[in-house]
Amino acid sequence: MPAHIINIQKGLGEKDLAVDMPAEVLKGLSNTSGGKSLPTMLLYDERGLRLYDDITTHVPEYYLFGAEEEILKKKSDEIVAAMHQLTGGLFTNEVVLELGAGALRKTSHILLALSRLVKDKHAEAPPITYYALDLEERELERTLAGISSSDVGKSLEGKVDARGLCATYEQGLKFAESGGLHAPSTAERRPRASHSPFKFDSRDRSPMSGSSASDFSDAATSPPSTPDDISPPLHLLFLGSSLGNFSRDEGADFLRSLPLRPGSGDTLLIGIDHDNEKALIEEAYNDRQGYTKKFIMNGLKGAGRALGNENLFDEENWEYVNNYDVAERRHEAFFKAKRAHTVVVPSTKETISFLKDEKVKIEHSPRSMLIHYSPRVGSVLSSDGPTARPATPCGSSSVRRSFFRSCGRPGLATVAASWSSRNPIRPRPLACPPPQDWQNLWAAWDCITRRMIPPSMLMQKPIDLRHICLFYLGHIPTFLDIHLSRLLKEPHTEPDAFKFIFERGIDPDVDDPTVCHPHSEVPQKDEDWPSLVSILQFQARVRARLLKLYDDIDAGNRSMTRKVGRVLYMTFEHEALHAETLLYMLLQRAGTGTLPPPGFTPPPWASLAESWNSAPGPESPTVTLGPATVTLGHDDNEGQDEDEAFASDVAGHEFGWDNEHPKREVHVDAFRIEWRPVTNGQFFKYYVSQEGGVALPASWVEVDGEIHVRTLYGPVPMKVAQNWPVLTSYNSLSKYVQVQGGRLPTEAELRMFYEKFAAGYEGGANLGFRNWHPTPATTGGARSGGKGCNGGVWEWTSTVFDKFEGFEQSVLYPGYSADFFDGAHQVVLGGSYATIPRIAERKSVRNWYHNKYAYAWVSGRIVYDVEK
Repeated sequence: MPAHIINIQKGLGEKDLAVDMPAEVLKGLSNTSGGKSLPTMLLYDERGLRLYDDITTHVPEYYLFGAEEEILKKKSDEIVAAMHQLTGGLFTNEVVLELGAGALRKTSHILLALSRLVKDKHAEAPPITYYALDLEERELERTLAGISSSDVGKSLEGKVDARGLCATYEQGLKFAESGGLHAPSTAERRPRASHSPFKFDSRDRSPMSGSSASDFSDAATSPPSTPDDISPPLHLLFLGSSLGNFSRDEGADFLRSLPLRPGSGDTLLIGIDHDNEKALIEEAYNDRQGYTKKFIMNGLKGAGRALGNENLFDEENWEYVNNYDVAERRHEAFFKAKRAHTVVVPSTKETISFLKDEKVKIEHSPRSMLIHYSPRVGSVLSSDGPTARPATPCGSSSVRRSFFRSCGRPGLATVAASWSSRNPIRPRPLACPPPQDWQNLWAAWDCITRRMIPPSMLMQKPIDLRHICLFYLGHIPTFLDIHLSRLLKEPHTEPDAFKFIFERGIDPDVDDPTVCHPHSEVPQKDEDWPSLVSILQFQARVRARLLKLYDDIDAGNRSMTRKVGRVLYMTFEHEALHAETLLYMLLQRAGTGTLPPPGFTPPPWASLAESWNSAPGPESPTVTLGPATVTLGHDDNEGQDEDEAFASDVAGHEFGWDNEHPKREVHVDAFRIEWRPVTNGQFFKYYVSQEGGVALPASWVEVDGEIHVRTLYGPVPMKVAQNWPVLTSYNSLSKYVQVQGGRLPTEAELRMFYEKFAAGYEGGANLGFRNWHPTPATTGGARSGGKGCNGGVWEWTSTVFDKFEGFEQSVLYPGYSADFFDGAHQVVLGGSYATIPRIAERKSVRNWYHNKYAYAWVSGRIVYDVEK
């Protein structure tokens, strides 16, 4: 039976997706400013695919193929299990789409693992349909026929239907997003329904609606049916390190454009490669036997064919050269002109001239690209090296630059669709947040408050000194509404009853309630609180009010002034900070009440622990810095907001809280500081050695007589989290570091360390919900000058939170800082995995907590004095 192939290139109403290859070729060859280029797609015609197959078969230097094949051969069942972890099993009519399928040698291992997931054969409609996407229909026919006639094909019968999709990446993805791959025929295509974990839905299978993972049928039984308006999961395969054919920005945009719906069970399995040694990479792409040269030179025929004459570009005029740029971590392949010559385009008679030694780029492959994307990675598997050896887990649940640099091996990552990958709260050049940032923040807030807090917990206090959970749902929109009313000189959105309950709800963060920050009286009886429905209705009206302000500014009905910008910045960061506060409260009930983050695949703890615990540490435990002068704070005078001379200075202004102004300089003597914060494992040894004399950190919990570390997914064994930074109070941690012969750093010392060695969000730091748990701290290695991340935590300093010369109390929020100048609070710097980057990466930010406070996500590192 001939293979079932959909050829989008030939029509099916997809004319808007057609690739104008002649135009693309001429565009690349007419570019003189940035250098001439040809589309990489030219390499993958029918002959090119067969030449590439020769490379994968006969070129041992091309380590990428062998490494991926090794992983897929040994780990395919583990990968397929990760693909179905979120849904708990199979759906009917699942689709697996491979972008750039090639010869299907590697893919056959995944197909066999998928077939093992289906217990019984289905005569009419196998529950899984696999589509191999490639550019050449005849090559698809050949490879699919080979699969069908092999032993693999026999194993797939009635379980996995293997088909072809003749298309470019863009065409295939748009076709998939339109529903073309799920529907029985193209005439019945419909858009794929959104199944977001950030909205209420009566069909939602989350625990909030009374179901659990057990509601899904086991893989060994019949898959559950799917509601008519919700498409089954889509699993994308993007192997062969093909992502490297994009530039870094293009690759990041491509990944973010993938039609992966949060909470739907959609996944991406992607091939990645590390920036190996220059000679190794160059030889991989230019083997001594000349297979790669034949493959690349075939692209000249494709370029000529696109312009009307296959022999337009005479191969005698060209040679193949390649280069790996170590500084940019990018491999590039070129046609290099052996002599000056000119070609004439047959259709237009246009001439294209080439100088002797002029290069025409045909391919580029940047390494470590995933750092520019922020997916939720379920697991990462790597080979032990460029040669065939047993595959071992080398994973991280965050995509960190340090992982790709330290692992040093090609590998595969299974990525589950998540809110952070589709709507990242990324750093912004301006301190005034645009509307889209609000939308993203609200998605995070709603995820936390409406999907992680079951109804039974709304009237409870996860931490005694804090408010009940319901309080926070009302406090946030009320705070925003109050400041909008003051700014716009308009009435409040709701009657005074809401203000009475929520207006001054600044939470206490000390152990003694008698010295808490003053706040409004709150109801003592459950029945006196507003209902959840009324609070959510109020929240919606306040959000609409805020967006109308942006509309009025865009329409010119209201000016964007420094005062408006400050209100927008302050209320935005207030909500972001409270999201983190609420999460570390909910952590105390995780596993016993708090629900795990919806729409995020639970981390494969065993695999991650094996990787974390075997990762090499820094060459030396400490680095010496100073003496030096450190700049703290920034200039942000709130008193200038009403001054006409500064009122319109918004676009280039960086807003901050009152304790960040003004900029000041502090001298720092020489000191030694540890690369990494104190870990759970280090503190555990200290805790055990004290024979009960040290309080159990609030981030730990005893389970069946063993110490576990709390996560929002529930407690994990100490062996999993032993290399995470320990989260404990200042007083507890300072005693530990004193026993070690050191002390905690001052604010200026820690800021100096951050300035030199901290990797920001774009550098892979564990910020902005990149994970929902800490990770081991990293240093990034010599190539990055030691840059890395601290694992996603705030850090204690020995600096007491107090006023300083030039401090001015905020007018908009008078008690924000001043009410805590009591000598009992310490400055903390950095940011946790739930801190948005605009806060964590603003160098002037100073957070603070009471020195006895044990619940916040704060760790610390040891400093040693250097004798003068």
